[in-house]
Amino acid sequence: MNMPDGSSALSYASPVIGPYTVDEFIAAAGRFHGYAAPGLILGGFMVHEAKSHIAEGILFDAISETAWCLPDAVQMLTPCTVGNGWLRIFHLGLYAVSLFDKFTGKGVRVAVETDLLTPYPTIREWLFKLKPKKEQDSDRLREEIRMAGASICSVKEIALRPEFMGGRGKGAIAACPSCGQAYPARDGSVCRSCRGESPYMGWIGGHDLRELGFDGPKLRVVAAEEAVGEKTLHDMTCIDPGVSKDAAFTRGQVLDVGDVCRLQRMGRFEVYVEEEELEESRWVHEDDAARLLAAAVAGDGVDCSGEPREGKITMVARHGGLVTINEEALEELNAIPGVMCATRHAFSVVEKGQQIAATRAIPLYLGRDTLGEALRTLGGGPAVSVRPFGKRRVGILVTGTEVFKGLVEDRFIPIITAKVEAYGCPVVATDIVPDDRKLICRGVQDMLDRGVELIVTTAGLSVDPGDVTRQGLVDAGLENLRYGTPILPGAMTLLGSIGGVELIGVPACALYFKTTSLDLLLPRILAGMSPSRRELARLGHGGLCMQCKRCTYPKCPFGK
Repeated sequence: MNMPDGSSALSYASPVIGPYTVDEFIAAAGRFHGYAAPGLILGGFMVHEAKSHIAEGILFDAISETAWCLPDAVQMLTPCTVGNGWLRIFHLGLYAVSLFDKFTGKGVRVAVETDLLTPYPTIREWLFKLKPKKEQDSDRLREEIRMAGASICSVKEIALRPEFMGGRGKGAIAACPSCGQAYPARDGSVCRSCRGESPYMGWIGGHDLRELGFDGPKLRVVAAEEAVGEKTLHDMTCIDPGVSKDAAFTRGQVLDVGDVCRLQRMGRFEVYVEEEELEESRWVHEDDAARLLAAAVAGDGVDCSGEPREGKITMVARHGGLVTINEEALEELNAIPGVMCATRHAFSVVEKGQQIAATRAIPLYLGRDTLGEALRTLGGGPAVSVRPFGKRRVGILVTGTEVFKGLVEDRFIPIITAKVEAYGCPVVATDIVPDDRKLICRGVQDMLDRGVELIVTTAGLSVDPGDVTRQGLVDAGLENLRYGTPILPGAMTLLGSIGGVELIGVPACALYFKTTSLDLLLPRILAGMSPSRRELARLGHGGLCMQCKRCTYPKCPFGK
């Protein structure tokens, strides 16, 4: 049989796809999918092949690695559907499908292999989008798919990772306190729609933003010259461009004759004044709302006891430490119209009394239902905390034969000592050992015997054959090894632990650069937050030091 490109093939692919002939499957695909898409036809052959490797009577689930066409082949030929949760779509962009035992996770993966497409040029054109859809030869493409079937696919045994085993249960169901609709409680304190993830323009959850009405209650307004003797309803800000910005009048201040001219110079020709019969049941003044929001936002180590200023509460650190942010809770809060909270960057190092966050209501009066919704988003815990630094006993182990022999003067110990002592950590042990894995191992053990609580090793972490620091550390019992970080300078940094004692491996770049990966990682470790591999990966965004001639770290983008 001649192929379309002139080559030959022994025969057509399987004459059946599941319970259908190929022609019957193509017709059924047209009815199910809307049209007989090439990807669905090829998917039929792939699913048919995968099923042939599943023993009779085995209950199986399915995974499609693309969201296009292939999932419909699974739903047509197996009991697995998106709706019943037996078919899961991991949109990896790969044309591959897997069927596996529900209970053991063992099964088979069928995937299109590009190196098998040489006899099928039209399939290659379609798969790689080498031609626009309208220019593709649909009849020839279907004919090649008929001939190729699953022969252009690899078939490999797979075993599912444990975290992906089990059903897709919804878990507990709750009524969203904002829109009242049922939703999975694991999504948070409000439903995802009310968190701002609705696909509909102008809507958040069940609310039409045009009807939310943040204008507040009707307030009494008087002309400035008629306000003598009245009490102001809110702080009024005076701005002197480039010089100052502060409240010239505070809430509850009684205005006198001399204030009239000052108000007018500020551009305040009318002012809100207190009213006796304000409907307090529906509305909350900005100051009171700010107090309630701050109390909910603030976690351990955060002082929110200050009085509102211009409708805003500023939160400060109760003690020195590392700022931690519950970014999901903060985002949920800020997605609610009418409230806001701004914070410093997560993992900022702060001293006692430094500002770390501020919150306020946007309108002068906030609806109680809106305030309640905002507070519920923080029901799972605060958004901002400050973790104190542990005063750990530090051991510094310098590796390098040239330093050990005195050929090169050691500069690591004073550099590392200055950095750890800045956090109040005493250096209780130092040692210099040659590039010998046994001696490195022994040096670590000696420090552990001396009761160190944090070990900092230096140098010997590059790709040079003589750098054996890592091997010596492993011999000493290093666990949870994380070698390499997306931070420059400091890509060769190593993290791990030995018997519960944290260890940081600092590369030689710390001798030259003032600011390195150590400056980002040391405070996290001292705060008990040694980063995981995934957390280290996130540091790549902002992890490039600009090596400014005048270093201003941490007042710069490095590590942000």
